[in-house]
Amino acid sequence: MNFVTPDHFWPHVRNLCLALREEKIQVPTLFNCSGYQKFEMIDEYSEYMDMFLPDFKFAEPELARKCMGDRRYPEIALAAIRKMVKAKGFLEPWDPSGEAPAKRGVLIRHLVLPGQPENSLKVLRLLHKEFGSEVPLSVMSQFRPVPECCKRHEFERTVKAAEYEEVLGFVEDLGFEKVYTQELKEDTSFLPDFKDPDGPFPGNKKRMEDGG
Repeated sequence: MNFVTPDHFWPHVRNLCLALREEKIQVPTLFNCSGYQKFEMIDEYSEYMDMFLPDFKFAEPELARKCMGDRRYPEIALAAIRKMVKAKGFLEPWDPSGEAPAKRGVLIRHLVLPGQPENSLKVLRLLHKEFGSEVPLSVMSQFRPVPECCKRHEFERTVKAAEYEEVLGFVEDLGFEKVYTQELKEDTSFLPDFKDPDGPFPGNKKRMEDGG
């Protein structure tokens, strides 16, 4: 079960997990989050979650302030992720083929932002210093501007190939061994359109039409 940013409805998630345990139903549980977590809650999350997929978005405090209003994000996220790794270790098994689903551990995600490759390089330096080259990573290129970006005149374009390649080159230079990457392409099929409440993700519709 994939719980996406579940902090604000955690009591309901916890009760669901308890009910499944009582019924002896074993389902892998995944805490999919922003990294901006309350440190003191990680132990409780770990009691019920098998895996954590935290973001590590910003290494630069000023960029964090601009994007989310809290320049403390780097220290908050790093402390939370450190505790997640202590509780669950790194994601295992690691099988990029997809044949053996992961069952336990932590995978850290980072989204490269347009015009901000230096932030991504700093993120990678911090993660390498903290966890070493074996920490599983997902380095993403999927940023898509939304109307609010245009209103604020910030991040009004997608990531350029040169920016993403610079970041991936640094991933290789640092020797990270377990890394998921993305194709850099103009695909908005999973960018939600909430004007269509019955089907906000066009990609899901296409899959159903294709019989997927």
